Amino acid sequence: MSDSIPDAATPEHLTDVLRRAGVLSAGKITSVSVDSSRQMILSTVMRLRLEVEGTPGATPLSLFFKTRRPDSPIDAEAIGRAEVDFYSRVAPLTPGGLLPLCFEAAMEGGWHLLLEDLSDSHDIVSQWPLPPTVEQVDRILGAHARFHAFWWDHPALGSVGAFLDTGGFDRFLAEFPAQLAVFVDRLGDRMSSERRRIYERMITHAPRLFAERYRPHRNLTLLHGDAHVWNALYPRDPASDDVRLIDWDAWRIDVATDDLAYMIAVHWSPERRRRLERECLRRYHAALSAAGVKGYDFEELWRDYRLSVLSQITTPVWQAAHGIGPWIWWYNYERIMAAVDDLDCLELLG
Repeated sequence: MSDSIPDAATPEHLTDVLRRAGVLSAGKITSVSVDSSRQMILSTVMRLRLEVEGTPGATPLSLFFKTRRPDSPIDAEAIGRAEVDFYSRVAPLTPGGLLPLCFEAAMEGGWHLLLEDLSDSHDIVSQWPLPPTVEQVDRILGAHARFHAFWWDHPALGSVGAFLDTGGFDRFLAEFPAQLAVFVDRLGDRMSSERRRIYERMITHAPRLFAERYRPHRNLTLLHGDAHVWNALYPRDPASDDVRLIDWDAWRIDVATDDLAYMIAVHWSPERRRRLERECLRRYHAALSAAGVKGYDFEELWRDYRLSVLSQITTPVWQAAHGIGPWIWWYNYERIMAAVDDLDCLELLG
């Protein structure tokens, strides 16, 4: 996409959107320009500058605009539909301070989001792939803990989001072996026979193992689903813990530790994970408890985390199958396999 103004960001349309949101009480938007534009893996994002007329002393406004990336390796409409659904149904019920404000989420004419621009107060936590400090990780985990706690066994689960019951498990088990076969063939002797057997054992035992944990619908919540630390906006003020969670195209109902395993075991180097993992999880658990979750002790969280680490061995396979480059999935594959070994996750298979 070029830096031309999208059809959903004309001055007339933005005037109407911001008036309905209570941001623009008088006057109107007279012009829109693109301050910056970036192609992400799955989307196009723009920072829009808006000139206001008719309000004394009005200063320019800015908005964050997100829409499809035309050459996305993954179904752009499905990705957009999930995030539009999140901001339409989940965000309005979620306590403030965890998400950017959304002024419009729409599918018409190609999906798009109009979000508040937090560029002046927030930034990504570090330049990818440089990991954040422990203090920064704790603040990001704290934001996830508050979000997880609010939706923990929430009575709206199922009407907000869908439970992945028998049909979902069956679809996964039907699709994954074919994806794995292509992955194994692609890697050749870069995948050891021991690692192939890990995948084979998981396919054999996963239906029982994951169903036993999931199907009682107990201690489940809404997940981010792509919870690496660069999907958070981190406050520029070092004294602030005002972390905002972004990029909600993979949200679902599941076990909270899936987000933690994805953030830590998939993305941290083995040395860093071995050194920091358990204590970071303890602080996450403390934040979860402080936010109101009861009857879920740390040992239960630790077992769920190990189960989530095991499930994450599917992540690099899925990424490769959907056209994401090996500069991402290869390192994820190496890190998650090291975590499965370190945490003795195969013991869970019996």
